[in-house]
Amino acid sequence: MTREKWYEALKLPSFRAALEPLYGQKASDSLPRYKKLLDFYGETFPEEDPGKDLCLFSAPGRTEIGGNHTDHQRGRVLAASVDMDMIAAASATDDNKICILSEGFPMCVIDLDQMTPVAEEINTTASLIRGMAAAFAQRGCPVGGFRAVVTSSVLPGSGISSSAAFEVLVGNIINGLFFDGKADPVEIAIMGQYAENVFFGKPSGLMDQMASSVGNILTIDFEDKDHPKVRRLNADFEKYQLALCIIDSGADHADLTDEYAAIPLELKEVCSFFGKDVLREIPEEDFFASFPEVRKKTGDRAVLRAVHFYQDNARVEKQCAALEGGDIDTFLQLVKASGKSSFTYLQNIVPAGSIRHQEMAVALAVCETLLKDRGAFRVHGGGFAGTVQAFVPVDLLDEFREGVDRLLGEGSCHVLQIRSIGGTQIRI
Repeated sequence: MTREKWYEALKLPSFRAALEPLYGQKASDSLPRYKKLLDFYGETFPEEDPGKDLCLFSAPGRTEIGGNHTDHQRGRVLAASVDMDMIAAASATDDNKICILSEGFPMCVIDLDQMTPVAEEINTTASLIRGMAAAFAQRGCPVGGFRAVVTSSVLPGSGISSSAAFEVLVGNIINGLFFDGKADPVEIAIMGQYAENVFFGKPSGLMDQMASSVGNILTIDFEDKDHPKVRRLNADFEKYQLALCIIDSGADHADLTDEYAAIPLELKEVCSFFGKDVLREIPEEDFFASFPEVRKKTGDRAVLRAVHFYQDNARVEKQCAALEGGDIDTFLQLVKASGKSSFTYLQNIVPAGSIRHQEMAVALAVCETLLKDRGAFRVHGGGFAGTVQAFVPVDLLDEFREGVDRLLGEGSCHVLQIRSIGGTQIRI
């Protein structure tokens, strides 16, 4: 459909209906974003043939609900896609180049003649685009050039995983333009992790990409890394009069790569003691049977982080059972226990040696104070910087939001909704 026809489609009930699985009751409020996206495309590529087909895509951010830093040890997680997303307008070209302009950033241009990692692109957006293109090419996709513009409501550094949303977005563009949609959401997520690990240079797990790509509330078991088990859950927090909130701590992710990388590296030292690759391969009883020797070999922080893995991995199954059984009180207690374990055992709240800046710890203290022993709260995602997750009783929500904004800064509290589908091409 041409850009002009998309403008006409924006006025149709069918377009709003297509947005409802993405934004729920906020579907109508999202229409101006898509008009802005089409305007942005026309401003960026004014020379574009007006009769050329244009496609629209969306990929959501994600929220981690259970299983903090368990995915890279092939553990279990509980996660969900949310109604913050990245949207793109894209069209195929014949110049063998990918050109993507994300709002607020420089144009990124990738030459598809190069399908291997480029050292100068490590930790850049270009590496993610090239990595996704390479992953599709490896699967037999005839990846071609395209041009696209992207706008986002996924806040950078918000813990909603803007990088995973971008990877899934690019994956859906390539899948839609060149692969007839043959790659399923799980496969696109795996390709996203590949791009991030191999091309971007970040040793991330797979939870972020999977939650963004598959969508809804889901639990994922990564024991078989090549064939993770994904199961959707039927859970409705609104039924329990709970609002899902993400609280921005105000901390900066800059210069924290070593802190994040230290977690899997230290756990790898524990695994090496047993001759294994990941903790999931080591029975918990074997770990504790060799506890004194492991401490001596790897140090106490590595051992405590392993303790967190075993406990939080087991908690995920209990959380799923509580949600599916309608036992919301048990679920909230498990959320709190996960947060406590992350603080005391995983130790991903305060960067090593940081004294004056402990924003994540402060945000957790604010949530505990404002919730008044109701709801639940925990670190959200990687930790050290970023966000806290809170389940807030709706009758307390206005007071909670006002308190967070007053104590941590205006706009620090974001209320999210669970999105029913993941990465997708928008069709009417």
